[in-house]
Amino acid sequence: MAAKLPYPLAMLQHGEAHDPFGILGKHPDGDKTLVRAFMPSAEEVELDGIGLMQRLPQTDIFEIRLDASKAEALPQHHQLNWLEKGDGQQHSVISPYSFDPLLSDLDLHLFSEGRHHHAYRLLGAHLIAVDGILGCRFAVWAPAVRRASVVGDFNGWNGLRHPMRNRGGSGVWELFIPGLHADDLYKFEFSSRTGQRILKADPYGQAMTLRPDTASRIAAPTAFEWQDQEWLQQRAQWQWMHQPMSTYEVHPGSWRRTADGGFQNFRDLADQLVPYVTDLGYTHIELLPVMEHPLDESWGYQVSGYFAPSARFGSGDDLRYLIDRCHRAGIGVILDWVPGHFPKDDFALARFTGDPVYEHADPRRGEHRDWGTLIFDYGRREVANFLLANAVYWLEEFHVDALRVDAVASMLYLDYSRDDGDWLPNQYGGRENLEAIEFLRHVNSVLHARFPGALTIAEESTAWPMVSRPTWMGGLGFSMKWNMGWMNDTLWYMERESIHRRYHHDKLTFSQMYTYTENFVLPLSHDEVVHGKRSLLDKMPNDMWQKFANLRLLYAWQYAHPGKKLLFMGGEFAQWHEWRAGEAIDWPLLENANHQGVYALIRDLNRLYRDLPALHRHDFEHQGFEWIDCHDADHSALSMIRHGEGQALVCLFNFTPVPREGYRVGLPGEGTYREVLNTDATLYGGSNLGNEGRVTADAMVWRERSYSAAVNLPPLGAVFLLRDA
Repeated sequence: MAAKLPYPLAMLQHGEAHDPFGILGKHPDGDKTLVRAFMPSAEEVELDGIGLMQRLPQTDIFEIRLDASKAEALPQHHQLNWLEKGDGQQHSVISPYSFDPLLSDLDLHLFSEGRHHHAYRLLGAHLIAVDGILGCRFAVWAPAVRRASVVGDFNGWNGLRHPMRNRGGSGVWELFIPGLHADDLYKFEFSSRTGQRILKADPYGQAMTLRPDTASRIAAPTAFEWQDQEWLQQRAQWQWMHQPMSTYEVHPGSWRRTADGGFQNFRDLADQLVPYVTDLGYTHIELLPVMEHPLDESWGYQVSGYFAPSARFGSGDDLRYLIDRCHRAGIGVILDWVPGHFPKDDFALARFTGDPVYEHADPRRGEHRDWGTLIFDYGRREVANFLLANAVYWLEEFHVDALRVDAVASMLYLDYSRDDGDWLPNQYGGRENLEAIEFLRHVNSVLHARFPGALTIAEESTAWPMVSRPTWMGGLGFSMKWNMGWMNDTLWYMERESIHRRYHHDKLTFSQMYTYTENFVLPLSHDEVVHGKRSLLDKMPNDMWQKFANLRLLYAWQYAHPGKKLLFMGGEFAQWHEWRAGEAIDWPLLENANHQGVYALIRDLNRLYRDLPALHRHDFEHQGFEWIDCHDADHSALSMIRHGEGQALVCLFNFTPVPREGYRVGLPGEGTYREVLNTDATLYGGSNLGNEGRVTADAMVWRERSYSAAVNLPPLGAVFLLRDA
């Protein structure tokens, strides 16, 4: 009858050993030294330079006892040679169980407190040298599991082969495996508290395989040589509140495709996108999420690899190349960031250890019913640290200039998109998510302190107060907020036939009631041109000519209105059909004169916005704007003045197809006003009704102004008049 294995060895054999370092490797054994290895796939194992190890009966445990002289001659990091079952090949490796703990107690303490800004350097997979030996250090936060192991191509994906060291109450497990290389595939395997086998991708992994594969990939240390130092120095001094900021929103998977219909690499994208955006005059690009995601149709908003640039588009250094090219061309880069929810895919964060870890355990707080996703548990410090470190990662390691934070409203409200009885109130009985609020404030405070000039932008669709006000004032600490009210009201108005617009004049004027309560971005984003909403051009009413004229008018209204600007790709040349994420935008349209006209208008609007302080100096301040006449609903006409650094720019709008010749408008003073923009110009595809380039003020009182002029307002057109100095 075979002898019964001692309990620790039996636990090791069955994959339940909580402390493999107490069993494997080199240990005193009376007056001898015991060296033990666990090699499930080995026929025989040799301790290099010593001799064959003995297999314990009916186990995969090999051991050898050494006398003092042999033990003294044994290197600290001993090598194991073994014959692999099946292939008969000889293999060698330095024992992972000969290394001391590598993660410092201070690092683990800071992580447990939620204050480790560089947790991505602590956790995950990192190629390093220990005592001159090259390998990969793995670390994962997996609280309350019986065992954590590293599995991969290098061990046949056998979870028994490389069990990890437990770091006590931190919930962190670590292991250094010598001899691994960049691009080796791996995952973590856990034995859950109930004994279930769980296989997960690395939450902190900095590279992943291309879907449908789901493995993490050991990332090579970056070899990229940045050339954007001048940009970063200027950014740190950037007075962004008073400078132009016009953003081109891009989905990297469908801006352009390769000849065979595949995804472009970040480098190819850079070589084409940067000159294009430069020609259009944008100051920034915004990339829909570039983090790894399993489903193309999610556009990147259901993230499975928060630290991994998507393999669809290349490596981390490929993304660095794109960002560096942008910076050297004077273009800032905004990344969409998704800390509000994550998908339920079983290889990623969902029920990470078999139990809820990253998500709130109660589905009334931990699940988005409508979206089929899970909600982070912001009150758990390690989870908040995961997201904080992720934000730092993109700004520090990739030189990103801003994060646009997706779906902030869903984070702020516990009852967001929930039925009565399907949500839990906070400790005071309210619907505010106090932990999420504190998390957002903390992230904003850290990012603004660490990265001067970098921005955070909230997509927040409610009337939550002080979203873009500093935390010390009681705000959430964002730099800016998307103005969803302006967007919804404006598009609703523009979709009305012109004959009905007189009854809805307030849709355009109401925004001035709240415009200066936040630092607003005016978005015409991807969300407005999908899911049956139609493209911006197709939203416009009536015949072909009026559709194009209305679209040009919409763009002029956006640039004249206080606030930073954003337009989704395809809008710059008036794409006809809705955005289709599975194909490139409709580039052949640029061969058509009408579409060329819209492109030329966007280019000129960006030039005016950059060049004229009146259009950007006081984007967030009331002194930059005044109405001339906001009451002419009968003619669906609006007139206003933008001010900045002594400039006065008069902006006139006619939202009907009826030409208004000799339309009198009050002016801010005497003199000549140059017509610097007319959306009805032939260049843009219009009928060319205008004012022959200039308007002269008359000493005639009009609407309580001492000077006025009779101007020609083109049909469905906008005219900008700049007062000569």
